[in-house]
Amino acid sequence: MSGHAFSTLQEMVAAARDKGVQYLGITEHGPALPGACNTIYFRNLNVVPKVIDGVHMMMGAELNILNPHGDLDMDEFFYKKMSHRIAGIHLLCWTPGTRSQNTDGMIGAIENPWVNIISHPGDGTAELHFEPIVRAAKANNVLLEINSSSMRPERHKTEAAPNNLEILRLCKQYDVPVILGSDAHISYDVANYEYALPLLAEAEFPEQLVVNDKPELFFSFTSLEKP
Repeated sequence: MSGHAFSTLQEMVAAARDKGVQYLGITEHGPALPGACNTIYFRNLNVVPKVIDGVHMMMGAELNILNPHGDLDMDEFFYKKMSHRIAGIHLLCWTPGTRSQNTDGMIGAIENPWVNIISHPGDGTAELHFEPIVRAAKANNVLLEINSSSMRPERHKTEAAPNNLEILRLCKQYDVPVILGSDAHISYDVANYEYALPLLAEAEFPEQLVVNDKPELFFSFTSLEKP
């Protein structure tokens, strides 16, 4: 639905089922990103069954952080219709500032009580100070995503791997859980963490702080309602 993805909802669910995924998060991009869904899509999330073929559906959005003030591109009316809310910086709808201003913008999103996850903070789209972001994530029970897709060689995001490694080391230092993200824009990539997993090993990141295979930790840390 996002305009730059290539599988139907049913295809994503089938891939999740085949890989043994119990909870599938579907987070279409917010409307500020060119080609993204119209807001009517988010009004109608209730039509999706809560469970499809044994897969628990978590229908949310990847909201766009718009500026160094931390403004997002949807409001509470829509947040209430979602099971969870991710927020991230995307080049095509982001007004950049200095490194400190950009950091303030991400922290502003983290401090938004509706936000549960920050998407790909390490992908290099904005220059950021990661230590205050990690500390804010811990203080607000927001997960930081270690995005595997951003480290694909063909995406040429040369800063993504070292940035994500720094985030992992800081999360280890401050005892902050993380979530690995496949960022699947096609069904074949559901639960594909090919480029994220080696960083966990390099950082000697504690297994108990990775929420992907620990639903209870995911729901308790984020205070989200379990489907």
